[in-house]
Amino acid sequence: MKILLLGKDGQVGWELQRSLRPLGELIALGRHGVDGLSGDLTDLAALRETIRKVQPDVIVNAAAYNAVDTAESEPDQANLVNAQAIQVLADEAREVGAWLVHYSTDYVFDGQGQVPWLEGDEPQPLNRYGESKLAGERAVQVSGCRYLLFRTSWVYSARGGNFAKTMLRLGKEREKLNVIVDQVGAPTGADLIADITALALQQALKRPELSGLYHLAAAGEVSWYGYACHVLDFAKANGESLAVQAIEPIEATAYPTAARRPLNSRLNTQKLRDNFSLHLPDWQSGVTRMLREVLNK
Repeated sequence: MKILLLGKDGQVGWELQRSLRPLGELIALGRHGVDGLSGDLTDLAALRETIRKVQPDVIVNAAAYNAVDTAESEPDQANLVNAQAIQVLADEAREVGAWLVHYSTDYVFDGQGQVPWLEGDEPQPLNRYGESKLAGERAVQVSGCRYLLFRTSWVYSARGGNFAKTMLRLGKEREKLNVIVDQVGAPTGADLIADITALALQQALKRPELSGLYHLAAAGEVSWYGYACHVLDFAKANGESLAVQAIEPIEATAYPTAARRPLNSRLNTQKLRDNFSLHLPDWQSGVTRMLREVLNK
């Protein structure tokens, strides 16, 4: 089996190189490509030509335009990468008979209420980034290709920047931190996403009826405030010297950003767990493992 991975240098893409490699021949591309192959989602012609050259059995796309606030002033660029390029991937996947694995976000929802979102709930994006990701979802769904489309949220990894690392840095610099308390979700590790992708893909290849849209997130829920408390409490318990004396909960309205964020980022993962007989660990276990890696560096 030949797998074409796009976005190999991102948080999820980096982990996918590990989880997908045992499944077959893996061709992993970053934005700059290699050997005449292009992984640049802004170059649609080169992207199309790459798929036709490789003739993969599976296309896994971990590349995206993720600059949520910047997308408000760059909607065309967000749409190019998150929608138009995905249309190309889906169309070419159909033509070569490949499966397409693609990732979306809870930002396709408006974040109202406190009930975890189901796959069938009506999307209502609050920002341009969410709109572009929803357009990409729909391009996949109407293309006629076989696909696994995973919506996830609050993605982190030990590699690169993340919320926990920011809290650790600020906790050493400041005596008081203000952290948003009314946005709730589940921190989800890139390693978990990659592992679930590989497990689900193996089953879907044998059972094409599993093609579809799934929510993928760690179990449980927490606010950004609760997340920050967990991180800093763990750091203190493990001997880190911190300056912070108080963590104050604030509402999202007290921290305005260019793009509105959903308050309710909870995702119902029952469909994924049932269809693939999978267990999703609680968010604390993944965050704790990541913190041990970060603090031991």
